[in-house]
Amino acid sequence: MKKSVPNTPAACCVLGILMVLLFLAGLCLGPVDIPVSGVIGAVLGQGSGNVSWDYIVLESRLPSTLTALLAGAALSASGLMLQTAFRNPLAGPDILGINGGAGLGVALVMLLLGGNIGIGGTSLGTSISIILGALAGALAVTGLILALSARIKNPVMLLIAGVMVSYLASALISLLNFFSSAEGVHSYTMWGMGNFGGVSLSRLPLMAALVVAGLIVAFLLVKPLNAMLLGDLYARNLGIDVKRTRMLLLLATGLLVAITTAFCGPVSFIGLAVPHIARLILGNGNHRALMPVTVLTGAVVAMLCNLLSSLPGSRGLIPLNAITPAFGAPVILYVLLKQQRHS
Repeated sequence: MKKSVPNTPAACCVLGILMVLLFLAGLCLGPVDIPVSGVIGAVLGQGSGNVSWDYIVLESRLPSTLTALLAGAALSASGLMLQTAFRNPLAGPDILGINGGAGLGVALVMLLLGGNIGIGGTSLGTSISIILGALAGALAVTGLILALSARIKNPVMLLIAGVMVSYLASALISLLNFFSSAEGVHSYTMWGMGNFGGVSLSRLPLMAALVVAGLIVAFLLVKPLNAMLLGDLYARNLGIDVKRTRMLLLLATGLLVAITTAFCGPVSFIGLAVPHIARLILGNGNHRALMPVTVLTGAVVAMLCNLLSSLPGSRGLIPLNAITPAFGAPVILYVLLKQQRHS
């Protein structure tokens, strides 16, 4: 692991500029042609002169762009932490079954409860019910993995346990799909395609607060993560409580993935591929540099995918999970080929 990180300020500066440009593009570009002056007027609260334009900018483009930024940062940080903790370049946020747990929670809401959760005779509505179902399922799996981590000391075995949990969730989802109506299966399939446009401006502060909390924990774990790169024994010799660090890591990862999946659906490849893109940018494995660059790169990639999903002239939104593999799969293939050459 190299200690010098001379490329970090330049990389962060370039990524920051790309984030700003993609943010502006996300507000200005879309199926509906809105002049830049109208976008600026809507964002500043002065109005664009067209009620429909104001609604599109403030209730669709602005929330979806900010959601993509937060989701990309959260998933990328989760992927980096998991790859370091398990010392496995193919570990991703869905590998521990957290995405599967969220999917099972949503399947129970959509396919078993008819899309609504009732509390005290009051229906919470479809969107809130889906978010609560995804959160409950993801956090339940996170709790299970935390309990297993107290008994399973080998990180590879814990990884395998997570994969088994994911398979179990998939089996239960398949059963629910089999006994559900065609309408319910269609709704669940659409949710499973991922979407950054499902978060309203009023719910965005809650998502932002939870994602920031998870990212703060991730940045606080930078020093232990650096030590764990060289193995658990080396980390213990440096005074790192490996068990406590792994539990905090799983808790932060579970929170970030649960929140992102609950609000956006399961988003593939970003958490798996972006940490490798960040390593290629830096040529460095030091998490003091790698964590911020990974977070920024994840935000940039997610915002670009969000922009591509709503290109001008398209007939509606392109499913997000039809775009993210185009970025992620080539990166993973490159990593596998690179490992093969070095083996």
